[in-house]
Amino acid sequence: MAVTIWHNPRCSKSRQTLALLQERGIDPEIILYLETPPETAELNSVLTMLNLDPRGLIRTGEELFKTLGLGDRNLTRDQLIDAMAANPALIERPVVINGDKAAVGRPPENVLKIV
Repeated sequence: MAVTIWHNPRCSKSRQTLALLQERGIDPEIILYLETPPETAELNSVLTMLNLDPRGLIRTGEELFKTLGLGDRNLTRDQLIDAMAANPALIERPVVINGDKAAVGRPPENVLKIV
């Protein structure tokens, strides 16, 4: 089964997670998600795999989060997912996907439970 990582090479946790996978002989498909953002259906699927509400995968510290008013508790799941798909910098990184399982690499060792 192919392992995929939503990767941002400028992020230390993302680099550490990728290195951890490679040290274990796993050569994941690398998706530079800032350049090729996941579509809403894929985000929805990954959130289900992670057992997370969209707020659990949004980077709330990003200025864009505040600018877009995403802290509004009245926003729906679909509205939050649409915002992440349109603004991939809002997506927490890295995300590793293996079949029907996914994990956020914070800390990087989190991904070891799914590979």
